[in-house]
Amino acid sequence: MMIGIDPHKASHTAVALAPDEARLGQIRVRASSSQVENLRSWASPWSERVWAIEGATGLGRLLAQQLLAAGEQVLDVQPKLAARVRLLNTGTVNKNDPNDARSVAVAAMRSPDIRAVAAEDHASVMKVWVRRHRDLSRTRNRIVCRLHAILCDLVAGGFPKQISAIQASAVLASIQPVDAVGEARLELAHELLEDLRRVDEQRRAAKRRLTAIVAASGTTVSQVYGAGPVVTATVVGDVGAISRFPTRDHFAAYNGTAPIEASSGNRTIHRLSRRGNRHLNHAIHMAAVSQISHHGTAGRDYYRRKIDEGMAPKCALRALKRKISDALYARMIADARRAARQPNESGPGGQTGNDSASSATGSHPEPALRKSHSRTGTNSKSSRAYKPTPAPAKPPRRAT
Repeated sequence: MMIGIDPHKASHTAVALAPDEARLGQIRVRASSSQVENLRSWASPWSERVWAIEGATGLGRLLAQQLLAAGEQVLDVQPKLAARVRLLNTGTVNKNDPNDARSVAVAAMRSPDIRAVAAEDHASVMKVWVRRHRDLSRTRNRIVCRLHAILCDLVAGGFPKQISAIQASAVLASIQPVDAVGEARLELAHELLEDLRRVDEQRRAAKRRLTAIVAASGTTVSQVYGAGPVVTATVVGDVGAISRFPTRDHFAAYNGTAPIEASSGNRTIHRLSRRGNRHLNHAIHMAAVSQISHHGTAGRDYYRRKIDEGMAPKCALRALKRKISDALYARMIADARRAARQPNESGPGGQTGNDSASSATGSHPEPALRKSHSRTGTNSKSSRAYKPTPAPAKPPRRAT
């Protein structure tokens, strides 16, 4: 029997369906400390039950984890699947919470690839602190933009470059206001400077925490050149269980590094993908830029070779991002297999995926780009496997 739940901030609506999709009952419970107890008490007549929650990693995360801790089997139903059920329903179905919960249950019964909810682990911890670091970075950008606007009113020409707290302090120390308006603007600039210093310290603290969490997880993703603590935590935290992706191509489609086919007739082309997890795509982009910026890395050699073969710089960057995506996938597959061999030790990535083209022991996958992706001919140089340069062991730098 399937129980679909439409979660909300203040309440949760549950509908129980029989295997033939006949409605057996429904309930609406208040979101409180007794929500799980109330739901289990209502569902006690059905011993063989499965709970399907819409958005079990979003608004329904707390309820899903509480049911899981109580020994229940919980499925995560993506909102688009439930919406598709409502769209294809041939009957007259109004938009309300009971009908939404029924759509969630129907989607869970009909879809063959519904993911079961797992207990949160270190990947969820990484995701929490990566979000904190990302929010602080956005806050810093807003403060800096506001500080630039104030400096335009205080200094002729403003401050044209990226500004740090030390630079802003030196600029503000040299300003002598001539009227009350100038004094007010200077006072506001000093307050913004204090906000900037506070946010910078919070960002450094969040990065130190991420560094410790990544080191404790034992993941080898950080050995890919350009994958620092923030990039590594973003990849591991957003991916979670690597078993969700049976091949590296599925993983590339998820992170947006796989090109999208846009063919018509005899014309076969591939275009840039704007789909996928954009946070993960940005992390891979930062790793690619880091490799290109440093001489002696395999990523820079691969990038330069693609340009010499006639690729545009942006296309070469996309090809490198796909290679890094394959390298990250191979690392997480290796981590998952090592964790499966050592069940008593917590390892990153969950269970293993299946990709015969990826190395199981390192980050050296075979070439992943098709000829149509790289837009090259039968050049033997373009078929060389990209082997990412491992990140060099460096002593931790003092935060600035």
